[in-house]
Amino acid sequence: MIEKTLSIIKPDGVKKGVIGDIVKTFEENGLKVVAMKMIHMSKREAEGFYAVHKEKPFFQSLTDFMCSGPSVVQVLEGKNAIDKNREIMGATNPKDADPDTIRDKHGSSIEVNTVHGSDAPETAKTEIAYFFSDIETFS
Repeated sequence: MIEKTLSIIKPDGVKKGVIGDIVKTFEENGLKVVAMKMIHMSKREAEGFYAVHKEKPFFQSLTDFMCSGPSVVQVLEGKNAIDKNREIMGATNPKDADPDTIRDKHGSSIEVNTVHGSDAPETAKTEIAYFFSDIETFS
């Protein structure tokens, strides 16, 4: 099934200058970028995006990190895009990520792990709408 998913190249990935490598990895694995922009989230925007984690102990450090510098938000499209993106990203903790995944190559810690990806179709729809209007995505 052809799906769309949200992908974020987090501030550490932007700072390291690996945007191109990450996008190339997605494209080489059958995911097409159908929307993309660079943003610098405010604390409020980061808290809104990660509201699902509000009661978790890492919420403040995660939202502080996400507004520490610019990020690249993008919509990826492809066959089983959500699962494919999560496979390409690797485990949340880079120490547990499979070799040659994005987090294995570029992640530093469980929070500073270079990329974010939607985990389910409902989440993808909500997360895409958080950053993109319908006229900003192209198939």
